[in-house]
Amino acid sequence: MRSGNEPATARSPLRLRFWLSMWGLVWSAAGAAAFSLVGRPGWAAACAVVFVLAAVDMAVVVRHIHQGPHYQPGRNIPPYEPPRGR
Repeated sequence: MRSGNEPATARSPLRLRFWLSMWGLVWSAAGAAAFSLVGRPGWAAACAVVFVLAAVDMAVVVRHIHQGPHYQPGRNIPPYEPPRGR
């Protein structure tokens, strides 16, 4: 059902962001370890920065998921009604 107000009533794909953050954590940790073993400290630091960013993103996503349906509505919750005051 399209109503024309999708940007105002869009739902955040938090579960997708969670798994993408997990993917980023795994690969950045592996990259940091591999580059530090090879002797490339610059690339290891870059992977460590990506690891920290992915960890912060995952913490935000998990917090929003735990806050309930306001941030992550289930399939049984209809889309939010657009504001009618305009």
